[in-house]
Amino acid sequence: MTLKPLYFSSLAAALASAVAVGQGDLFVNPEAEENAIARFASPKERLGRALFHDARLSEPAGQSCASCHDANFASTDPDQWTPTSQGVNPKLFGSRNTPTVMYMAFSPALRFNEKEGLYEGGQFLDGRAATLEEQAKGPFLNPLEMANTSRQQVVDKVRAADYAPLFKRVYGANAFSDTDAAYDRIADAIAAFERTRAFNTFTSKYDAYLAGKAKLTGQELRGLALFEREDKGNCAACHASRPAADGTPPLFTDFTYDNLGVPKNPHNRFYGMKKQHNPDGRKFVDRGLGAFVNSPAEDGKFKVPTLRNIALTAPYMHNGYFMTLKGVVDFYNTRDTKPVCPQEFLAEDEAIKKGCWPAAEVAENVNRDELGNLKLSEQEVDDIVAFMHTLTDGWRPENANRRPEKRD
Repeated sequence: MTLKPLYFSSLAAALASAVAVGQGDLFVNPEAEENAIARFASPKERLGRALFHDARLSEPAGQSCASCHDANFASTDPDQWTPTSQGVNPKLFGSRNTPTVMYMAFSPALRFNEKEGLYEGGQFLDGRAATLEEQAKGPFLNPLEMANTSRQQVVDKVRAADYAPLFKRVYGANAFSDTDAAYDRIADAIAAFERTRAFNTFTSKYDAYLAGKAKLTGQELRGLALFEREDKGNCAACHASRPAADGTPPLFTDFTYDNLGVPKNPHNRFYGMKKQHNPDGRKFVDRGLGAFVNSPAEDGKFKVPTLRNIALTAPYMHNGYFMTLKGVVDFYNTRDTKPVCPQEFLAEDEAIKKGCWPAAEVAENVNRDELGNLKLSEQEVDDIVAFMHTLTDGWRPENANRRPEKRD
């Protein structure tokens, strides 16, 4: 895609001025996050953190927001060997890979950009929630996730929680008197927490490099150049790699939507769910944005993810088809040059062995202008992957020679 303007909230300027690369608290584990939030956050943000981590708010108890948005995995599912997330009921799985919450405070509400002729913004992979607040309301009542049957059930659990006095302190003595209003307040507090530095740290090696506080290796510099070159990777067309006009560090997403031609994932356990959850079985097709906006022209399109912390967030794509970053870049590079596999359901490793790629889950609207035949050498693929490893938050000079313990 052509580079497009980003529509930031006032959060952008505040974070850009507040974050000093290589200084301050980093949220690389829950304990560090908790300590820093306790020192610096407002009462509402501390309440939001308590709600986010409360595993009693599912039915039955056992799953919290943090269960699928773990701080140690850049706010994604810690079970990286399952392509889609398990619900509080261990026999139930959703249809999609859990997206990160990090940096999603910058995503504008879903809108159709008339000038560019495309959708941008929103929350969830299909944009069906306009704001962080609306997104926070969804998992509590999703039968494949936290599985509560009503808003009242969630509100009653919060009313009985040890942090209920804090809830009343933030929202008033009558904060629980109206169920719908109380439910909205729960989402409001969670969203406030998600707007804190716990989710928006800008502390990667690349941030330090932009600030003149770190040097990239030769391979990382080659990868950056390939990432940005329009005649090579062209990754920056959708994953903007330079600061915004207002000084906001690069978010590595333009919050638009694309059909990348990703195949069906044979390991997606949603295919085996009972008819009440998936009446189509293995014939299920995820239409993505197209289903939400009721437009076949948008079928198969999913929100462009941020590449920040991408080395920590495997598996990749809406259905978790790819296990490694190298596999993703190789797919972008060779999708349209390798033959189509005869099997509809073929995992990434088997497809690589056979020298083919399975057909796209949704054949319409596939982006064939900017990927599919990038003509990258194997070394160039490795260089781009090396650069993406510089986007992991929590970088310190003393860790310059360490890389995340990932499959790449």
